[in-house]
Amino acid sequence: MDVLVVGGGPAGMALAGACARVGLDTGLVDTAPERPWIATYGMWSAELPADLPESVVAARADGRAVALTEHALGWEYAVLDVPALQAHLADRLAGVHVYTGRAIGAPGRGEVALADGTRLRAAVIVDAGGRSRPLDPRSPQPGGTAQTAYGVVLDAESVSALTKPGEALFMDWRADHGESGWPTFLYAIPLGAGQMLVEETSLARRPGLPLATLRRRLHSRLAHHGIAIPDDARAEKVSFPLDQPRHTGAGVLGFGAAAPLVHPATGFSVAASLQLAPELAGAFATHLTDGPDAALRAGRDLVWSRSARAIHRLRRIGLEALLRMPADDVPQFFETFFTLPAAHRWTYLTARDDLPGTALAMGHLFRISDARLRRHLVGSALRPPAVSARRVSG
Repeated sequence: MDVLVVGGGPAGMALAGACARVGLDTGLVDTAPERPWIATYGMWSAELPADLPESVVAARADGRAVALTEHALGWEYAVLDVPALQAHLADRLAGVHVYTGRAIGAPGRGEVALADGTRLRAAVIVDAGGRSRPLDPRSPQPGGTAQTAYGVVLDAESVSALTKPGEALFMDWRADHGESGWPTFLYAIPLGAGQMLVEETSLARRPGLPLATLRRRLHSRLAHHGIAIPDDARAEKVSFPLDQPRHTGAGVLGFGAAAPLVHPATGFSVAASLQLAPELAGAFATHLTDGPDAALRAGRDLVWSRSARAIHRLRRIGLEALLRMPADDVPQFFETFFTLPAAHRWTYLTARDDLPGTALAMGHLFRISDARLRRHLVGSALRPPAVSARRVSG
């Protein structure tokens, strides 16, 4: 094979299909290739790939946020129909060899070992195995920084006190749950068909805030607004790392959340993965004629260009600043962030390779911040990562 992709989530499936479409002999291995995806995926409408059918978009809504005051973000948010997305990407796997199995390592260059003893070989190996990164010898360690959330799916009419029709509540930092301690926010987005997902979210904590705490806060927040949760309401549980180092597997390229392409300040990665997949496939096709090493090098240069590496480091500094802030300062930080010009906010939240734009956005944020916030930002740039978060009752 030319390319073997490990992991059949959105990133892996998109890349495998893209590789096959440029004529590469491609394989995809996953423990359960046809298992339905259960996570909810969203992105700003401007990030939607041009070739993604409209049928894959379940709902569109205007973004709004609440820190100390309300802010219209000025961008439309798109929530994906996840079964439709999975079906769309599966339909684009024509010609891809799909293997069912659990990858346990890359014992040799161009080789993947499966748990049942099978060995698969390809010129280029890609680890798109998500947070578990099965081909990275540095397995994820417990206790790292994580985004966690607990949500329920409710009828849109029942949550009219929180959101208006045609609106997506990106963040609401008001402590309507009635608790002090580690700050959390409400995320409320339309799913289409008259349904809304409402989640209590811990943006970042080391280690992640327990789901039991988030569930309790969500129930209290909804009760505060007179919203009852039906006994049969579907729940959604979220937990994924934000501070994993870049993939270090020898002779392997990390892709998607395994890269990691996860934005340390938002947790988003699907948009970046879908956008990069056809570019990465093209890079493999162009450089495989010069050998596997050249193709792998071209892939790494695309996924982790010099600008992308620098921006990732800058965003990690922002993550550390957030982790060190006293709880009462977090809403003020986001109040300051949401007053940035729209172009700066957009660049910081979405651009992976616009280093000048990201530096300008962060510089503007520093200039309009008060002295207390400036100390947080400077201190986080100079000090090593905090070992653990402040203690919070669970």
